[in-house]
Amino acid sequence: MPKNEPSRAIHHRRKKRRNKKIIFSLAALVSVVIIVAGGLVFYFITQASNLVDETQSSLERGDHSDMRDVAVDPDEDNISVLFLGTDNRDGDLDGLADAILLATFNRDEGSVNVISIPRDSYVQIPGQQTQDQINHAHANGGTDMAIDTVENLLDVPVDYYVTLNFDAFMDTVDVFGGIEVDSPLSFTEQNADGDMDAIEIDEGPQVLNGEEALAYVRMRKQDSAGDLGRGERQQEVLGALIDEATSLSSMANYNEVFDRLQENMNMNMSFNEILGLHTYASAVNEIEYHQLDGENVRENGVEYYQVDDTDLANTQAMLKQHLDLEEERDPDANETINVEENTEHQ
Repeated sequence: MPKNEPSRAIHHRRKKRRNKKIIFSLAALVSVVIIVAGGLVFYFITQASNLVDETQSSLERGDHSDMRDVAVDPDEDNISVLFLGTDNRDGDLDGLADAILLATFNRDEGSVNVISIPRDSYVQIPGQQTQDQINHAHANGGTDMAIDTVENLLDVPVDYYVTLNFDAFMDTVDVFGGIEVDSPLSFTEQNADGDMDAIEIDEGPQVLNGEEALAYVRMRKQDSAGDLGRGERQQEVLGALIDEATSLSSMANYNEVFDRLQENMNMNMSFNEILGLHTYASAVNEIEYHQLDGENVRENGVEYYQVDDTDLANTQAMLKQHLDLEEERDPDANETINVEENTEHQ
């Protein structure tokens, strides 16, 4: 496990859209689309409302996290939203979570933080005796188990969730007419049906359709930079999609985007709760992105991502501060203790 300086501050940067580092998330695009649509004319509001109604899926835990005394209100409270991108198609949302991001929203600051959790992170999944890859939590126990696992890891409440699958990503790219990328290398990758080497990506500038874009953000083994290289390509694609989603020229495509997402997305946010996020629309270009530091390790022949303990503790503290949860630091144990809850989630 890597050893870092105990006092190291969390490394984060705020940049303009074209230069900032963006972590891949199918759901981040959807949040932008819905927020923008919520501020448009009545027709788009109606369509967005219908989309939300059709994709509602409540959690077994009820309307609030066990780490909250009562349910939150996005109009008044700081909140968190877990975005999950699953490796399924044809309306199936039950598989492995290939993209896992937690977004926190601070009402007073009007700011948004996004934490990217590597899909192979070696973590404790509640109810299991041994640690496992975090993306298995969703596959084995659904959204509730995925949420419990993220809360256990980051020690903050998860208030809402949005889950999408591969079809949602590919369809959105296609509706916008493809995306422009500048590939740093040539490679082949499997298509959405799992056919090996079916997709060919050339080095250099090009326009990718939905299936090609999916291959572009999934490939890792042929990139000498490994997860770092994949992360950079994912950042590039999401940046292009955000540009498209917030472009006035794309408004005519929203209705089709809503139709495509309706069968490939679940969430537990009501339309009124989503409208409560409209004040954050201006923060889209100023989102602060973070990724958990760590290293790749092999355990029983399986490759995992071992999250660095110090970086995890710093990330927990940062999230609690952004959500305005009372906390204190134990200087001897270098752990973050939530005073408000007076419980630890290891």
